[in-house]
This record gives sequence, C-alpha cells and structure tokens, in this order.
Amino acid sequence: MSDARRSNGIVGDYVALMKPRLNLLVVATSAAGYYLGAPRGVDGAAMVQAVAGTALVAGGAAVLNQLYERDTDALMRRTRLRPLPAGRVTPADARVFGMALSAAGLALLAARANWLAATLALATILIYLAVYTPMKRRTPFATLVGAVPGALPALIGWTASRGEVAGGGAALFAIVFLWQIPHFMAIAWLYRDDYGKAGFPMLAVIDPEGRRAGRQAFWYAAALVPVSLLPSFTGVAGPVYLAIALALGIALLVLAARFAMARSEPSARALFFASIVYLPVLWVVLIGNKL
Repeated sequence: MSDARRSNGIVGDYVALMKPRLNLLVVATSAAGYYLGAPRGVDGAAMVQAVAGTALVAGGAAVLNQLYERDTDALMRRTRLRPLPAGRVTPADARVFGMALSAAGLALLAARANWLAATLALATILIYLAVYTPMKRRTPFATLVGAVPGALPALIGWTASRGEVAGGGAALFAIVFLWQIPHFMAIAWLYRDDYGKAGFPMLAVIDPEGRRAGRQAFWYAAALVPVSLLPSFTGVAGPVYLAIALALGIALLVLAARFAMARSEPSARALFFASIVYLPVLWVVLIGNKL
C-alpha cells in the first residue's frame, strides 16, 4: 500500500470516529438553533464559530463513547468494523483525539459565543459519557437519558446567539428530545438481534414482541405533535410553520401507530425513514417562516 493510500485510510478512520453522519445532524440542528435564536440579523462568522464549536464537542464525545464501547461494538455486526474494535486506531490515540476535540470545542464556544453555550456543551459531554453510556448496559431507560444530550445542540445554538434559553429555546430542545424516541425505537427494533448479542437491554431486546417499544414510539410521537407547534406560540415562527408542523407531526404519528400495532420490519423501517425526513423538513420550514 502506498503512503498516500495509508495516510488517507488513517484520516478516514479518525473521521469515522467522529460519527460524521450524526455530526451532520448536530451541525444542522445547532445552526438552526443559532439562526432562530438571533434577535436581529445573523452574524455569519459568529454562527460558523458557534456551530464549529458544537460540532467539535459532539465529535469528541462520539470518539470517547466508542472508546468506552469498543468491546460491545466488536460483538455487533453493524459496528464491528469501526476503527477501534477493528484495531485500526489504538485506544490511547482515540482517547487523546477525543479529549482534544472536546476541549477545542468548549474553548471555542467559551471564547467566541458565551459561557452559557459552553456550559450546555460541557453538560452534553458529561451526560452522554458519564451517565448515558454506562446506563446503556444496565437499563432501557438509558434511551430517555441519551435523548437529553441529543437535544442539547439545538439549545447550544440558540443560547450562542441569544445568550439565554427563553421559551423558544426550550421549545426547540423539547422537539428534538421527543423526536428521538420514535426514531430510536425504530432503530432498536431493526437491530434488536445486534443489541441482544452485545448485552444491551433495549426495550426491543427485553420485550421481544415489541409492545413496549411500540408504545413508547407512539406516545412520544403523540407528544411531539403539540410540542412541535410551540414555536408558533412563542414568537419564533408564523402560521405557515404551524400548519406544516401539524401535518408532519400527524404523518409521523400515523407511522408510529402502525409500528406499535404491527411491530414488523417494514413498519419499523417506514417509521425510521419518516423520522429522518421529519426533522430536516421541520427545520427548513421553521427557518423559512421565522418571525
């Protein structure tokens, strides 16, 4: 293998450790939060710095999470080829990389945004690594805990531009928090065998018939419908957003209900893909109809 190809492979492994697809969602969510939280015109340079800081923190947390879970990742088909379980990156190198990314992100947010945004980013790291990651091996309630750091990037972006949480920031956090549950219940059902092999007590694992996972997907999707309308009542968005958010929420709820009743691979896959479409479309409409 040539030096160039080997170098590209190493770079690719370190990029993979940052979970780029997940980080893309973090970037979009934090950018939307920043734009929606800005009381006046958006400072493009400040927005880029705030989003970059949030992405660095999320990337660092992803690296350190994989470091902790490298043994269970080796047991699952969909994760066994990740850089750490496959041995392409050493644990020591991953630890340094993850800590450096996290520190750089926190420093950037503190220096170029504000201390509230940096504090929320630190809370994201601590909850994700010190609470959620160990809980995954012990209880299915870890999913709810993990939804907290998953929803914080929207609030980090909001506070980076506004300097306070306010009702609009809380609404954005609640939307992303609730959205994650039906999204993840669909994933957990599709990969329940993998999770079972790794010893993760997901609802889809401890309840093989899927009734509990289906109920959670349905009830959180149902709660998402009214909560997704809050931006129109907190002065963030207008009536166009209200109508489209209602339609999107009902569509997601219908698919969650089908999954709860059928609990089949097709119904889970339909809910999963719908959830992937739901959030980006909601952000686009919310940004386009900002008051």
